[in-house]
Amino acid sequence: MTTPLSRAKAAAESSREQAYADARASHLGASTNALVRVDDVFAGYVPGVNILNGCDLHCDEGELVGIIGPNGAGKSTLLKSLFGLVNVRQGKVTLRGEDITNKKAHQLVKMGVGFVPQTNNVFPRLTIEENLQMGLYHEPKKFSERFDYVAELFPALRTRRKQRAGSLSGGERQMVAMGRALMPAPSVLLLDEPSAGLSPALQDEVFIRCRQINSTGVSIIMVEQNARRCLQICDRGYVLDQGRNAYTASGKDLMNDPKVIELYLGTLAKA
Repeated sequence: MTTPLSRAKAAAESSREQAYADARASHLGASTNALVRVDDVFAGYVPGVNILNGCDLHCDEGELVGIIGPNGAGKSTLLKSLFGLVNVRQGKVTLRGEDITNKKAHQLVKMGVGFVPQTNNVFPRLTIEENLQMGLYHEPKKFSERFDYVAELFPALRTRRKQRAGSLSGGERQMVAMGRALMPAPSVLLLDEPSAGLSPALQDEVFIRCRQINSTGVSIIMVEQNARRCLQICDRGYVLDQGRNAYTASGKDLMNDPKVIELYLGTLAKA
């Protein structure tokens, strides 16, 4: 005998499966010429336990892509899988059509992929300048040129270049981490929760900087818990659920989609 609760659960599960199917079809139709493409990826930290369960994603040249979703959906795992920090057990990741699945992080940096982790993202005993030098360790002769580029985006890094990173605030460390990732001139930048732990004012600063970086031609794939602000600035967004992309559309469309609001964003519409 079915109950109202069981019927509601069944309806929700049916809706979720339909969303997965629609998202998969959308991905296959739109990702042909993508800069970064993720196809049907399964990945996890513990043998036999997957966090990603057939995840798809793509990012075009010059695009800013936002990834949102509930805790445990696999957002950070997806970025780490892209950057070779989590083993992809099944599926494929490509960069400009070249297979980069499970390539090592240092190889990906040379290929034009930058990554800014959420925590432990600076060398605290090194100065700001030394942190930026670490971002260009394989091409030290280009430091002056790239430092000028980064300092245009983050002027405080120039005036405080001799200050130790460990003495900086959380927001300032975030700028150093983003600056270091930009030193090798990446074509795509992976950002894992760039606004985490920051005050509302500093969060806004980070999102403004992300848009500025993107406007210079750097494609960005960003994971964010601050769903509202993420969808406001991104060209296109993904909603991850249970290790799969449940919805993808422009940020504006996702913010106004009743199903996305009800299932994933809660009171976002009121905000």
